[in-house]
Amino acid sequence: MTQAKTGAPQRLIKKYPNRRLYDTQTSSYITVADVKQLVLQHEVFQVVDAKSGEDLTRSILLQIILEEESGGMPMFSSEMLAQIIRFYGNAMQGIMGSYLEKNMQAFIDIQNRMAEQTKGLYGPQFGPEAWAQFMNLQTPMMQNMMNNYIEQSKNMFVQMQGQMQDQTRNMFTGFGFPGGRGPDGKP
Repeated sequence: MTQAKTGAPQRLIKKYPNRRLYDTQTSSYITVADVKQLVLQHEVFQVVDAKSGEDLTRSILLQIILEEESGGMPMFSSEMLAQIIRFYGNAMQGIMGSYLEKNMQAFIDIQNRMAEQTKGLYGPQFGPEAWAQFMNLQTPMMQNMMNNYIEQSKNMFVQMQGQMQDQTRNMFTGFGFPGGRGPDGKP
């Protein structure tokens, strides 16, 4: 069993053939809603098939996302989901996963910095309810800031793509491929 960041053992949840989830730490059956709470509490856990030992953590997390998306306010539009699906099997699939992960972390870092700055200005009495009200008032500004961030990210990605094309072109100049350029930069 792996160790959590705090040094405590990772929480193990077993999924039985009857689809029930068993939390080995509390020695009790739990629901998917309970697993969602573990996620919200930043608990480190792993869900495994009780018989085979197969890691099912991702499928349980995807199930939670599906339930959330089916509820009141979905986070992903149909077009966004379609775009994600189109990346499966694409040569850029691995890069896209990393790209989304890094952007999610950047968003979390921005959110944490804003929360810390707000605490510094307003003190500890600025709790979750006040933060929610503050964010509701800041939505247009946040959307504008995120749009700027996304535009910068897009520009960097286009630059990186151009650099990769140039490097590939330079790497294959000696092979005489159509459209290739010679060492002097001429076709």
